[in-house]
Amino acid sequence: MPIIQALDRALRILDLFDEQTRELKITEISARMQLHKSTVHSLLRTLQMHGYIAQDEQSGKYRLGMTLVEKGQQMLQGMDLRDLARPHLQALAQAKGQTTHLVILDGSEGVYIDKVEGAKAAIRYSRIGRRVPLHSSAVGKVLAAYQGEAQLQRLLQSYSYMTRTERTISSEAQFRRELEAVRSEGIGYDREENEPGVRCAAAPIFNHAGGVAAAMSISTMVAHVDDAELAELVGLLRQEAAAISRKLGYREVI
Repeated sequence: MPIIQALDRALRILDLFDEQTRELKITEISARMQLHKSTVHSLLRTLQMHGYIAQDEQSGKYRLGMTLVEKGQQMLQGMDLRDLARPHLQALAQAKGQTTHLVILDGSEGVYIDKVEGAKAAIRYSRIGRRVPLHSSAVGKVLAAYQGEAQLQRLLQSYSYMTRTERTISSEAQFRRELEAVRSEGIGYDREENEPGVRCAAAPIFNHAGGVAAAMSISTMVAHVDDAELAELVGLLRQEAAAISRKLGYREVI
């Protein structure tokens, strides 16, 4: 697979900085990268524009920017969330033998950050690190439903409603109606919209500020779990998701 040369060079510039090398002059970066100074300057300007590189106004030296701190903090928060949620994913999976997932929003998609395989599970398509569409998944609907209107508009701008099955939502108007239903019930559903024969339910996990931190889901096979059992699973899902939210400092306003 071909690499993008400019991106590769930019990332290698970031790798020049470590605990021993906090700051570098452009001439030093140029020498270490074995690139012409003008090329390095263009790369640095691009990195600086996005906050990945900062320049000292007095010395002119470059150092790592605050965007890296912000991204690192987001990653750490995600790892903390995973640790907090893990016992609840396990409890839900063990209760009924179905597979449970923990998913966060990244851009305009969800990303699986944890998964517990149930003893009765026949679902193998999901894996940690895999991305999932917002419009065709229970977790995606939950993550979108609890965004502010401005953020939701940004998510849906140029969003592609890819058809997964004959049941997949195919328009923004239809998706927005579905999000209203999610907010009303507090649960998102995937009714064979992402994978034929697979039905999922998801609940929001809220942080201390009341924002959605993640979605927790349980996946079932239509052939094995009927409506009554799914309703029972949803009740357990609500309990476990609420318990994680409380651990994150969320206090529901009654």
